[in-house]
Amino acid sequence: MKTKLGMLKVTLGVAVVATLFAPLAGAQCVSLGASKHSTSLLRLPFLTNPFTPAAFSSVASGEAEAMPNLNGDPIVGFWRVNLISEGNSGPPAYIPDGTVLDAGFSQWHSDGTEILNSSRQPATQSFCLGVWEKVGPSTYMLNHFPLSWTPDGSFIGPANIREIVTVSPDHNSLMGTFTLDQYSTPDGMWPATPSQLTLVAHLTGNVQAKRVTVNTTIDGVL
Repeated sequence: MKTKLGMLKVTLGVAVVATLFAPLAGAQCVSLGASKHSTSLLRLPFLTNPFTPAAFSSVASGEAEAMPNLNGDPIVGFWRVNLISEGNSGPPAYIPDGTVLDAGFSQWHSDGTEILNSSRQPATQSFCLGVWEKVGPSTYMLNHFPLSWTPDGSFIGPANIREIVTVSPDHNSLMGTFTLDQYSTPDGMWPATPSQLTLVAHLTGNVQAKRVTVNTTIDGVL
């Protein structure tokens, strides 16, 4: 029974990871099995150039990035953010280090709340919310909760993203780490009790972001 339950969790975990992150692999290889030698190439159809792992492209020539007009914490503002895989050797999924799992836009508000416009398919829930607090010099902790769906409209369950990030001295970039825990509920039940949740995927990695200002062009956010 325990073996069958374990296999069910792995199978469900593979499906969840494929649903949530398959469109974001760009030209990276993502293996949704235990073997590191079996990979599938998945591309984001509306991009001609894939996201660069672990780095942003440079600002367009001639573009001057303005220093943000900050009224309070330097984390407050509009950010172009990458969540980059590191340490996900599976199961349920082997995702190579450097794979961009999500590449979206995040707004951190002065009241301690945050909103993310994810690059996930809108049908799987591309907007989600969080709260943050300062935990050290220019360092912040984020607690963020998405609700995840399959593209056909079936509810998977809640997820929890936790980040610890530090803003650079010039306030124009940030770096840190994240964990993502995806849960499922029986037959798409929601709300659910803690005992009804099953952890089907645990992902870890790095956060990289650059500030978006009134002078930022499209080249500056790619």
